[in-house]
Amino acid sequence: MFSYFAFRRTCRTKQQEREDRIQRLPAEYRSPVTAHDAQILGRSVSALAASVRAGELDPGEVLVAYGKKAIQAHRATNCLTEVMISKAETWAKECNKLGPLAGVPVSMKDTVGVAGFDSCIGYSAWVGKPFQTDAALVKLLRDAGAVPFVKTNVPTTLLSFESTSDVWGRTTNPYSQHHSPGGSTGGEAALLAFGGSRLGIGTDVAGSVRVPAHYSGIYTIKATSSRFLKAGNASGMAGQEGIPPVYSPMTRTLEDLETFWNAVISMKPWEYDPYCAPIPWRSVELPKTLKWGVMWDDGVVAPSPACSRALRQVVSALQANGHEVIAIDPPSPFEALKLGSQLLANACLTAMAHISWWESNDPGVARGAFALRLPRLFNKVHAWFRRYILRDPVYADLIDGWHVQDGQQFYALIGRREEYRGRWFEYWKRQELDFILTVPNALPAMRHGDSKLQWKSCGYTFLFNVLDYSAGVLPITRVDRTIDVLPSTYKSRNGIEAGAYQGYNADEMHGLPVGVQIVGRRFEEEKVLEGMKIIEGLLRDHGGGYMYGDF
Repeated sequence: MFSYFAFRRTCRTKQQEREDRIQRLPAEYRSPVTAHDAQILGRSVSALAASVRAGELDPGEVLVAYGKKAIQAHRATNCLTEVMISKAETWAKECNKLGPLAGVPVSMKDTVGVAGFDSCIGYSAWVGKPFQTDAALVKLLRDAGAVPFVKTNVPTTLLSFESTSDVWGRTTNPYSQHHSPGGSTGGEAALLAFGGSRLGIGTDVAGSVRVPAHYSGIYTIKATSSRFLKAGNASGMAGQEGIPPVYSPMTRTLEDLETFWNAVISMKPWEYDPYCAPIPWRSVELPKTLKWGVMWDDGVVAPSPACSRALRQVVSALQANGHEVIAIDPPSPFEALKLGSQLLANACLTAMAHISWWESNDPGVARGAFALRLPRLFNKVHAWFRRYILRDPVYADLIDGWHVQDGQQFYALIGRREEYRGRWFEYWKRQELDFILTVPNALPAMRHGDSKLQWKSCGYTFLFNVLDYSAGVLPITRVDRTIDVLPSTYKSRNGIEAGAYQGYNADEMHGLPVGVQIVGRRFEEEKVLEGMKIIEGLLRDHGGGYMYGDF
C-alpha cells in the first residue's frame, strides 16, 4: 500500500514539474503566436539557419516562436515530457551561429540523454535520475548550432504504437483526440504534425518512427543500423541487438528531412559515436525512369481501403510518368514477422522488468509478456488449437515461436535472420529493383486502447528492421469516410487480421493522415530520399500532394 502511494506521488510530482517549468517561462511563451512568430514558423530549416548565420534572425527569436507553438501542441495533445526551454534560452545565446543548423530548435524522443534532465521513458522508477552527460547525438546537434528545447512522450517499454504511461499520460493525434499519433515515437510525431517543431529525433525497432509518421502525417527515413548516432541514450532493452534499434530523423517537410540528414552527416557523426559508420552524405542522381516493386499485401494483414488507396495513388502517378511498376512476391514477409518477434521475445521481458508493481502497461505488450511467462506447454496447446481447430496456421506459427530463448536458440535465430537477409538480397538483384513500395501499416491511426488487438499487426514496418533496410514514409492523403469504407464482403484470413480490423472504421477515422513507405537497401538513405522526392513531386504536379491541418 505504501509503495502504491509512493508511485502515485511520483507520477503527480513529475507531471507537476512539467507544468511548473511551463509556468515559470517568461509570459511571452504562453501568449498567442504573433505574425512575426508565424513568419518564423513558416520558414524551412535551411532558411532559418541561413538567416541566423547572416545575422538577420536571433536564435532567441526562433526559440520563442517554437516554444510557443510547442506549448500549444502540448495543450492540445499532451505530447511533451521534459520541457527544457529555460535551459535552451542559454543554449540559444551560446549556439554555433556558423553551423549547418544554426539556431534551429530540435525536439527529441524522451529516450535521448540530455545532461540535467530525466529520460525516464515512462518508468516511474527512473523518475528523478537525470543524465549526467549529453548523449553523442546531443553533443553533435549543439556543435552544429541546433538548440534542443523539448523532449516528447513515448509508451512504457517502447513496444507499442500508442504513446502513454502513468508518468506522463496519453498523447493524442492532432487530427483526432480519439486516435493514437503512433508509437513509440508518438509524442514527437504529434508535436511535428502540430507545427511545434520542424526537426525531431526518434527511434525504430519495429516501426517506431515510420508508424508515427504514417499516423500523424509527417516525414521520416528509418536509418540502416550504424548510419545514425545512438550512443549515450536511455533504453529499457539495453544490449538488445537481435533487431538493432536505430535513431532516425523525423521532420515536418521533405525539404527539412533532406536538410537534417545532410547536416547531421556533415558533422561526421562517427567522430562522436563509435557505433556510426564513416559514410559521408552522398549525392545521388537517379535515371529518369526507375523500377518500383510493389508489395500490395504481406500475407498477414491486408491493407485497409484507405491505405490501399494511397498506395494506388502513388503507383498511378509513377506509371503515368513512364516508371516501371511491378507487383512483387518476395521471400515470405510473415517469416520476418515470426523471426523478428522471436528475436525480441527476451527483450520484451527485459523492458517489462523496469515496471513498478502498481504501474500500468500497454495492453498488447502485457498480453505478449503474459504468454512469455506461461510454461511452454500452454503455448504449444494454444498453437495446436489455433492450427487444427480454428484452421489458423498463421497465428498458430506466431504463437508457437513466442517463447523465451536461451543462448543457443538465440544464436540459431541470428543465423536464420542472416539466411533470410541473403534470400532478400538475391531476390532484389534478380528483379533489378530500384525501390520497393508498400504501406507503412495496414490501417491508419488506431483508436486509443486498440493496441491489445493490433500489436501483432506490424509486419509492413518490422520486415525492414529484420532486413536492416533504409525505409522512408511520407504522407499521401487522408481517410475519407465515403470512399474508404470496408466492403461488406470483407472476411478476415487469420486471427491477427481479425484483431486489427476490429478497429477499422472509416467514419471515425475520417481526416486522419495516410502515408506510403519507400524502401531501399542497406545504407541507401540518400537514394530513398530521392525516391520520396520523385513521388511527392509527381503528386503535386498532378494537383495532389498532402496538406497539413490548420492547428
